[in-house]
Amino acid sequence: MDNRTNTIAGWVLGSCMVAVAAGIAGHMIVQPIKAEKAGYPIEVAAEDGAAGPAVPDKPIGEMMAVADASHGAEVFKKCSACHTIAQGGANGIGPNLWATVGEGIAQGKAGYAFSAALTTAGAGKKWDFEQLNAWLTSPRTYANGTKMTFAGLASGKDRADVILYLNAQGSNLPLPAAPAGAPAATDAKVPPAAGAADPGGKASEPTTGIGSNTTAPAAAGK
Repeated sequence: MDNRTNTIAGWVLGSCMVAVAAGIAGHMIVQPIKAEKAGYPIEVAAEDGAAGPAVPDKPIGEMMAVADASHGAEVFKKCSACHTIAQGGANGIGPNLWATVGEGIAQGKAGYAFSAALTTAGAGKKWDFEQLNAWLTSPRTYANGTKMTFAGLASGKDRADVILYLNAQGSNLPLPAAPAGAPAATDAKVPPAAGAADPGGKASEPTTGIGSNTTAPAAAGK
């Protein structure tokens, strides 16, 4: 090798040694700060906008006692991409949900093809208030492998409101026992289901299941 090549190689080697030395010196001078506790507590926004710890759901009877079917109808609009709810409505991406409350899980619905996961998880069970609450909390936890891609409704109020609305659509089962002194559920202003006759005798426009693999809330069973 000539002198020029040796000089270049020397400068490159020297630069590498300086970089390594600087890195070692930096670690010696600046020590990493270790947290006293690993991780951070998970907090959720409180109703007044302030942050606070997650609060476990109340018993379903207590939530149903103060549920609002009118609000449930609004929440259910997000489900209409996959589900119809009018009496005699067609199945869409998901089954028609008329008279679902109290019905056997993964049964009926004009031959709708339920997933094997839901059929297994719901074997011998009915869509009562407890089961619907568990399903709407997390369908995939309830029936691992279900076709429904909806992640679930985190709000216990939203779940109770939707369940109350569903119950008013062809089921009308007695609500679960509520704590003494709890106010009655709000169901006096439930809007008619899509396709049902309104007080003036006109039928509302039916809702059809459209789209595929939506992440919008869906009420019961796939």
